[in-house]
Amino acid sequence: MTDVLIVVAHPDDAEIAMGMRMRDHALTGDHVRVHCLSPGAPTPKGAALRRSECLTAGALLGVAQYSFSQIPDNQFVDRRVEINRDLFRVFGERRPDTVYTHYPDDQHLDHRITADEVTTVALREADNLCYFRSPYSRAFEPTEVFVGTPALLKSKGEALRCFASQKQLDMDTFMTLATVTYRQHIHHRVVERFPGGHTCAELFRTARTIRFAAHAEQGHSPS
Repeated sequence: MTDVLIVVAHPDDAEIAMGMRMRDHALTGDHVRVHCLSPGAPTPKGAALRRSECLTAGALLGVAQYSFSQIPDNQFVDRRVEINRDLFRVFGERRPDTVYTHYPDDQHLDHRITADEVTTVALREADNLCYFRSPYSRAFEPTEVFVGTPALLKSKGEALRCFASQKQLDMDTFMTLATVTYRQHIHHRVVERFPGGHTCAELFRTARTIRFAAHAEQGHSPS
């Protein structure tokens, strides 16, 4: 089992960017946590609604734990010390093997600061660090393409529909992106060899991967 930690700036960021990957991790038996740095709304009532949406979506995707900091939207610049402190606390509660977060080059300043601060902590506290592509990522060139299935895409769609308060977002658009993403980044000759039903994808860029030798040589000494 792998401990997976996903750190995002706002509620729904994780599901939009990597809902299929989240579900696949859970089905594999991995322990999946999501931490949102912002409650997603300026009022207690609004924050409670956003939290409820996250918990419902997380349950559909198999998220074991959803947690929140209290950094107000668009105030991440002035709260970097608090963000850093919160992240060390979250990492210390259950040290992750693999961390996902926003890609650092992003149009949204909250996303950029989240990526910077998570990177600072993850490179000290976790083995593997991976960035996901969000709708606001810039100049994103994936090093990993996660190819999903219709069942995973359906789970992602069900999770996205939980965020009913976000009427300014067309969640169907994100579903459409998932169905064309792999064709944007993989040559059609490779796509033609995919197993049947693999017609959607999510994109990632590896910041660091640590691999351990599979076989230890016993009693061997260099000559």
